Amino acid sequence: MQRTYLRAVAALAMVVAATLAGVTMKVAYAHGDGHETAFGKPGDPKKSARIVQIVMREQDGKMIFIPNTLRIRKGEQVRFQLRNIGEIDHEFVVGTLEENLKHMKEMEKNPDMEHDDPNAKRLKPKTAGEIVWQFTKAGRFDFSCMIPGHREAGMFGTIVVE
Repeated sequence: MQRTYLRAVAALAMVVAATLAGVTMKVAYAHGDGHETAFGKPGDPKKSARIVQIVMREQDGKMIFIPNTLRIRKGEQVRFQLRNIGEIDHEFVVGTLEENLKHMKEMEKNPDMEHDDPNAKRLKPKTAGEIVWQFTKAGRFDFSCMIPGHREAGMFGTIVVE
């Protein structure tokens, strides 16, 4: 309950700040309300799901997801098992490419913004997390690390839903 309240207050503060700055913000993510987005909706953790393991790490001056390309069937529910085996924080954010690139710009202005939404998870080094997501629409979607500089260093991937 308190976490939901804090998220609502943080979201309201962002909207107020954007309004004062004369910027219109579009909420692109499903922040816990079960609302369907252009890339699907939060999954039901009580239902069966295909398990997809995603590793986050730094390697040879790059930041990467392993794997960085996924194929998923339309309607399929996926349980992303996330592991950050790197030495620094990383995020996994599922969205459309357009939404993720727009959100990346917002992260540049607010680098300490953390994600723990149905479609996003931030992990400290040597930790694990999970996201359950249902892909209800066909298309090409993006997953990225939104921490400033990480996507630019190669930390992104593609989800093809057929």
